[in-house]
Amino acid sequence: MSVRLKIALTIFITGVLTALGVIATVLYAFQRFEHETTYHRANAFLGRVVAMYDNLFEMHERHPEEFVGFLRNLVLFEPDAQLYLLDARGTVLAFTGQAKLPPGFKVALTPVLQAVSAQPMPYVMGDDPERMDAHAVIAAKPVRRAVIRRDEAVAGYLYLVAHRPQVPEGGLALFGSTIAKPALAAIVAVVTIATLLAVWVIATVTRPLRQLSDAVAAVSREGLDGGAADPHAIALPDASARDEFGRLAAGFRAMLATLRQQWEALRRLDHFRREGVSNLSHDLRSPLTATVACLETLETRWSGDAQREDDRRLIEMALRNTRNAARLVQSLGDLAQLDEPAFRLQAEVLDAAELLDDIALRFSERAAQQHVSLEMVHDGEAPCIVALDIELFERAVANLIDNALKFSRAGDRITLAARHRDARVEIAVADTGPGIAAADVPHLFDRFYQSRQSVAPATGVGGKGLGLAIVKRIAELHGGTVDVASEPGRGTTVTLFLPPVTP
Repeated sequence: MSVRLKIALTIFITGVLTALGVIATVLYAFQRFEHETTYHRANAFLGRVVAMYDNLFEMHERHPEEFVGFLRNLVLFEPDAQLYLLDARGTVLAFTGQAKLPPGFKVALTPVLQAVSAQPMPYVMGDDPERMDAHAVIAAKPVRRAVIRRDEAVAGYLYLVAHRPQVPEGGLALFGSTIAKPALAAIVAVVTIATLLAVWVIATVTRPLRQLSDAVAAVSREGLDGGAADPHAIALPDASARDEFGRLAAGFRAMLATLRQQWEALRRLDHFRREGVSNLSHDLRSPLTATVACLETLETRWSGDAQREDDRRLIEMALRNTRNAARLVQSLGDLAQLDEPAFRLQAEVLDAAELLDDIALRFSERAAQQHVSLEMVHDGEAPCIVALDIELFERAVANLIDNALKFSRAGDRITLAARHRDARVEIAVADTGPGIAAADVPHLFDRFYQSRQSVAPATGVGGKGLGLAIVKRIAELHGGTVDVASEPGRGTTVTLFLPPVTP
């Protein structure tokens, strides 16, 4: 549906609904006024009856048939009202209607108690026993015996039902002449005005809006690299006009020009960053590997020489720092490769649980050396079939297990699990380690972010802020997300959410 048609329909429907709303409001107000008037009149009538006759129960008990005639005389000039005498439980004892009620018939006491309560009510709707209607205006007054019993202050109630008045002959014609015709005329007038207003709005508003929406759609479709982003090559409203659309068109052109310049600058900087990081990682990898080899050789030569113990400790520290630098360089190179727009996954469809078993087996020896329990939890569910790049997926899970082992203490437990949950496959790595501070959790996947408590107590090795960033990027490349839940002192759970593949 076009904008023109939407605006026209909106104005038309608004006019019709406004007219109908006014009429409905008037009818509702009139009905409420009628209910309130009826209720207060009936309430005043019952008040006079109860004040004049304080022996209604005695009259009913002595002469039941004459009492019914007495009640009918009371409502002789109220043809739309019926009067009932109720006991304290709502049972009908006598009434003025022509219908035959079964013995022991009761009316609902809740409206009766509302009507006799000390809190004033606008009106009360209750049971109409004669017409089996629960939406009649009722009034009630408590009735006491001439001699009040100690255990029964209220013996019953005088209950009046105001029937809805029947439409008299010719009433529909009167309603049509007084309300329906003026309302119809008002609706026709509103519709006519709304139609004329819609034509004017459509002619003056939608044309430049359509041009702007077409330009935005073209830029969204082709991106800032396409010709649609050229502010001089797209059709826009006249920027020289002094109205809002002219200013909007001029602002849109200026915004496109600024965005295109910034996009070109960002693209060049991003290309330079990725290319520089990739080249730096490649150039540093070889000398660092050679340095590690030399340091390992010296450490081996001096391991049994007591005179070289101090030198060996220096070599051990240098070797640890060199290995950390090599891992950092490797992570930087991996991130640069994963960020490349041309990077594509080498995905294979397989069971993620089986792959987790293999990864757990690879880390089992290291976990045993740290006295940490590492196990795979099988829920006995259906296979978790997903499309995975095996190398990248193993790298992501290995990073999570490596982090868990770094921070786990002797006696802690690490569990791996793969399960279906809410039309997704969850890959969870959970540990019972010291947990992560709540302030650090939102920033864990930021690149180069390191917690203030990032030095692992089990190894003394600090993180570089890239492991979880790589995990997040791998999850995004697989069309999934990653989330972390942690509670200090109770452990951490990192979960990968991946789209399943139907086998």
